[in-house]
Amino acid sequence: MAPSDHRTPRGSLFFFWHSPVLKLTLLHTIHSLTNGIFRDYLEHITSIGPRTTGSPENEIVTVRYLLEQIKLIEVQSNSLHRISVDVQRPTGSFSIDFLGGFTSYYDNITNVVVKLEPRDGAQHAVLANCHFDSVANSPGASDDAVSCSVMLEVLRVLSTSSEALHHAVIFLFNGAEENVLQASHGFITQHPWASLIRAFINLEAAGVGGKELVFQTGPENPWLVQAYVSAAKHPFASVVAQEVFQSGIIPSDTDFRIYRDFGNIPGIDLAFIENGYIYHTKYDTADRILTDSIQRAGDNILAVLKYLATSDMLPSSSKYRHGNMVFFDVLGLFVIAYPSRVGSIINYMVVMAVVLYLGKKFLQPKRQTENYPKDFLCALGITLISWFTSLVTVLILAVFVSLIGQSLSWYNHFYVSVCLYGMAAVAKIILIHSLAKKFYYVNASDQYLGEVFFDTSLFVHCVSLVALTSRGLCSAFISAVWVAFPLLTKLCVHKDLKQHGAQGKFIAFYLLGMFIPYLYALYLIWAVFEMFTPILGRSGSEIPPDVVLASILAGCTMILSSYFINFIYLAKSTKKTMLTLTAVCMVTFFLVCSGAFFPYSSHPASPKPKRVFLQHMTRTFHDLDGNVIKRDSGIWINGFDYTGMSHITPHVPEINDTIRAHCEEDAPLCGFPWYLPVHFLIRKNWYLPAPEVSPGDPAHFRLVSKEQTPWDSVKLTFEATGPSHMSFYVRTHKGSTLSQWSLGNGTPVTSKGGDYFVFYSHGLQASAWQFWIEVQVLEERPEGMVTVAIAAHYLSGKDKKSSQLDALKEKFPDWTFPSAWVCTYKLFVF
Repeated sequence: MAPSDHRTPRGSLFFFWHSPVLKLTLLHTIHSLTNGIFRDYLEHITSIGPRTTGSPENEIVTVRYLLEQIKLIEVQSNSLHRISVDVQRPTGSFSIDFLGGFTSYYDNITNVVVKLEPRDGAQHAVLANCHFDSVANSPGASDDAVSCSVMLEVLRVLSTSSEALHHAVIFLFNGAEENVLQASHGFITQHPWASLIRAFINLEAAGVGGKELVFQTGPENPWLVQAYVSAAKHPFASVVAQEVFQSGIIPSDTDFRIYRDFGNIPGIDLAFIENGYIYHTKYDTADRILTDSIQRAGDNILAVLKYLATSDMLPSSSKYRHGNMVFFDVLGLFVIAYPSRVGSIINYMVVMAVVLYLGKKFLQPKRQTENYPKDFLCALGITLISWFTSLVTVLILAVFVSLIGQSLSWYNHFYVSVCLYGMAAVAKIILIHSLAKKFYYVNASDQYLGEVFFDTSLFVHCVSLVALTSRGLCSAFISAVWVAFPLLTKLCVHKDLKQHGAQGKFIAFYLLGMFIPYLYALYLIWAVFEMFTPILGRSGSEIPPDVVLASILAGCTMILSSYFINFIYLAKSTKKTMLTLTAVCMVTFFLVCSGAFFPYSSHPASPKPKRVFLQHMTRTFHDLDGNVIKRDSGIWINGFDYTGMSHITPHVPEINDTIRAHCEEDAPLCGFPWYLPVHFLIRKNWYLPAPEVSPGDPAHFRLVSKEQTPWDSVKLTFEATGPSHMSFYVRTHKGSTLSQWSLGNGTPVTSKGGDYFVFYSHGLQASAWQFWIEVQVLEERPEGMVTVAIAAHYLSGKDKKSSQLDALKEKFPDWTFPSAWVCTYKLFVF
């Protein structure tokens, strides 16, 4: 497709490579991206250290550096272009259904916004978004300083180009993404340039370096996928990742959601996914991000932005919103993309081919020793039994390993999971079919049985294809591949076999025909494990990671073994294979049970740390009359994986089950200062007594007014002041309901468990936070109508530390990453 032709006929099927013409056009521009400048930007930003919202490092030092670099770029820019810079300090509030649902409020946070446009101006723009803030205690090189470095260099290259842009490119360096997407909300809902934006590219990270994956597009804007496919120099994209991410399985979100939900703007979401073990830790440093990764991302972002900024479709992007796209890269070489409705037609055509193929066999005359319909149904039953027993076997192993305290033994040695769960799954499948061959199919020919079981696998994949397609899932293309190629292979091999009658040729042709589906499946499986394995080390104390990983491995085994089951019936014996698989599985099992594989590592080249949160807090509980009924202090300890503190107790003996945290049943969120509402993911925590904390900037919370409304509800107005990060919790008592409040869109949003959670943050300076809640009292009760609590989190500056925290952190082994800060918690009843 010619690069000047940006239009694609609706409903047409199109396969996009990188356009050679476009590549030639951009060749000089792309090569002008300078590795050294990339690296300079990245190293300077990360050298500032952790950049939490509200800290001087984030609000002053980083902002000053960005403005300095943008000024230098402006001086060097070509006269064809005009650069405008704005520092935005928005205040706002919104609700989001992320992490069970909560409400967010922000005040005076920071955005650095740059608009690059033609000298005569532009009416339409494409947005590039990164965030320069980081989580506490992490230099945030991959998340997201590297993306901001890429954007600075892309801005420099575009601004010095002698080729004019048709539309503006807006670069948003946002300063509060880690505060659950606050800065992007402030920009898209309040900034005057937001109305110009017709599409966006969001640069994120779920790992450190490697390829940047396109894991979300749209919604329903096929032309954006076309833009990426046509322009990207190093494509890495999959609609599978999009559907997995949007399913909510991964407990994460990006600014993509804000632009989509609050701006109604289509976009592309990219993220680095490799080496997620050190994401959001102290190890996320600039030296761990390879220059090749930065260059690759820069090439892609520059090419796609330039494509969009010269696109005829950008001004009227809403006209091209017509359904989803099926898209996937082929080993990173090129991308195949087509409309989902075309995909549905292809899928159902493949299904019809299978129906004709199997229908012919079902309708053929019965032979004396062969009853195909009966044998097919029996084969289907045996296949499903083998898969079910395989899954049950690995789940029993996973549950047992979890119960004896050896969970995550594969976290630092992934091959352990393959040797334990993968081998067990394969061995059980072979065992069931070997028994069926020996005791059930006694007189049937091996060749006939091989054909029946091939047909069975074809049928199962076809059922999967129908189910996925009928649900409108674009990922159904995978099932289509697993049906179409094996069916073609079978038809070709069958003819060849009849002519030559050679089993060796049959196997050779069969393996050759299966090459494409198996190669692509392995490529996808690599990406799945690359992303999911590190996530299982930070998914909380309630989800057994061994059970999850064992299930995924069992599923992969079922898929990969499906078209090789027939070889069990063609083989003379499976004893040696069974013995080998069983031996590997049993040896690995005993080594795992003995604790031979330690989950974590502090190896400098490839650390895999255990994440622990330490919060030195002082809690104060008030009764209905305002009297203090309880006051205590301690270090609240949360392990972010399933193993809890079992590996840490030998090194820090005082952290053991005798100090397990007690849930305050009458207090919202168990009476603890949760930074985010992840209480349902982490129920095992510890509370080590410690002296009171005395922050220099203490939080103040007071009831400003209490009013009876004309509609028989009570309006409570509060005022709070304190550090840059605070959490506000509400629990209504029996007989009362929270009808409305001044936060979000006015409708209170509950988190999981029924309590209300508000995440608050502010920049360097902010006025007192005033807000109100309205309580509908259906039945007056002596214990009051509502309990509220406010937690103040000191994530930066001198108030963040305490001598007790420092002393405890020193005791932690080097394979841990303890993230620590000071906080206070105050509870009131009204």
